[in-house]
Amino acid sequence: MIGLKEKYKKEVIPEMIKTFKYKSHMSVPKIEKVSVNIGFGKRISGKSSGDQKRIVSDVLGVLAQITGQHAVVTKARKSIAGFKLREGAPIGCAVTLRGKRMTDFLERLIHVTLPRSRDFQGLRETSFDKAGNLTIAIKEHISFPEILPEKTKIIFSLEITIVTTASSRKEGVSLLRLIGFPIKKIKKS
Repeated sequence: MIGLKEKYKKEVIPEMIKTFKYKSHMSVPKIEKVSVNIGFGKRISGKSSGDQKRIVSDVLGVLAQITGQHAVVTKARKSIAGFKLREGAPIGCAVTLRGKRMTDFLERLIHVTLPRSRDFQGLRETSFDKAGNLTIAIKEHISFPEILPEKTKIIFSLEITIVTTASSRKEGVSLLRLIGFPIKKIKKS
């Protein structure tokens, strides 16, 4: 199995140049970064500060295991009484991956995690924004090979955003499909 970088250089660049008529291989879009986010939501609201700290540290540990990089805790900017939210309270955590960690994570995501996800039938083209970036929601973090389901206390979902340098949705879809993402084709009626 060839790596993601080699596949990009040997297969993706020539195919993208042929399809979109780029003048140079430098103008071919590429994956810039991957952002992984987890929101704490109801798991943390209304809990004591000790329980909150325990949940936050558990989630940070799991996210570090999945991505291979320490996560940053995001905090509430202002209080919202309806959501039982105080200013400065932890509301989620995020990791931004680049370089080797990003390619390693994407290889595991494409070849192991997505096929292991329950009821997975491919990614939709509607998951792309106008700039060609893909956002995936994974309902259960235990589909990652690093996580042992027996030792997991809390099952949570996470959001993965793959940011590309593509200038349109069509370019982003083509790029990620050529890289190996299982993207479903839209049936035209």
